[in-house]
Amino acid sequence: MSGKKLYKSRMDQKICGVCGGIAEYLDTDSTVIRLAWVLFTLLGGSGIIAYILAAIIMSDDPGYYDV
Repeated sequence: MSGKKLYKSRMDQKICGVCGGIAEYLDTDSTVIRLAWVLFTLLGGSGIIAYILAAIIMSDDPGYYDV
């Protein structure tokens, strides 16, 4: 197991840090994840509910310290 975990991002945060955290986990640009999430919301309609659930379920990044 690689030891990689999914956390909400504090460095790349627009609303709650969900898309930034997913982008860090997948090692990709957060803009791509945000565009995919908007497309998912517009086409399926359940993207807003999925984002809210992800914001509630995902924990904050323990390695980030607010200075």
